[in-house]
Amino acid sequence: MRNKLTDELAVCGLNAVAAIGERHPETINRLFLREDRLPNFTGVCKQLAERKRPYKLCGDEELERICKSPHHQGVVAMIVEPVVPGLSPEELERWADNGETGLLLSLVGNDLNLGAIIRSAAFFNARYIILSGGEGDARLSTAAYRGAEGGMEAVQVRQVRRSAAFVKDASRRLLTIGADHRSRLRIGDLALVVRENREGREKRPGVLLVLGNEETGLPRELKAQCRYLLRIPGTGFPESLNVAQASAILLHTLFEI
Repeated sequence: MRNKLTDELAVCGLNAVAAIGERHPETINRLFLREDRLPNFTGVCKQLAERKRPYKLCGDEELERICKSPHHQGVVAMIVEPVVPGLSPEELERWADNGETGLLLSLVGNDLNLGAIIRSAAFFNARYIILSGGEGDARLSTAAYRGAEGGMEAVQVRQVRRSAAFVKDASRRLLTIGADHRSRLRIGDLALVVRENREGREKRPGVLLVLGNEETGLPRELKAQCRYLLRIPGTGFPESLNVAQASAILLHTLFEI
């Protein structure tokens, strides 16, 4: 839930709010919580008081009104509304030099899916989430923060204007791998693909996983710019996995390499 008058976003859920309080407490403008949650947030409340920002003890009904969700778990933080910047050349260089992992999401439009993908990215140490910048993209909403379960604070969310051009450029520095359920290569080939692209490095290359939305998959122009396409084999019924499930499997497999 966004407050357009104050440029704030409501973040609810114990893990999501606790992660913000631990890593970026300066972004919290106001805090609302049940009395039983107070021991979990004494440090945050102290910081808010020092900054002359309010916190308030509330019941469940008031918390639900504030965040427009019954899934508040007893705490709601109103934070500075996040703005998704572009990916800088310096970040791309660092990504490549450190052999890190990131994902580009092409028109993944469900906020809960975005949150679940970010949760998996944080768990499997993927540092970057790149949004395709289209009108159909999921947003960093209350639902996305709740679904990420605190993982939002562990990743860098960025956006690009032209996805295909970005993947083409990134392929010069990163190993770009698209998820395509019709691909000849399977996820079991991922370790071989990574080994083939070490090019004498001690650590594996930086990797960009490229995923499309669940209805249409990866656009043709994006497939053409990926160095490899991989599929997750299954029965074929239904035709493919939920994009959040697919990302978790790909990230786990890459994490184990």
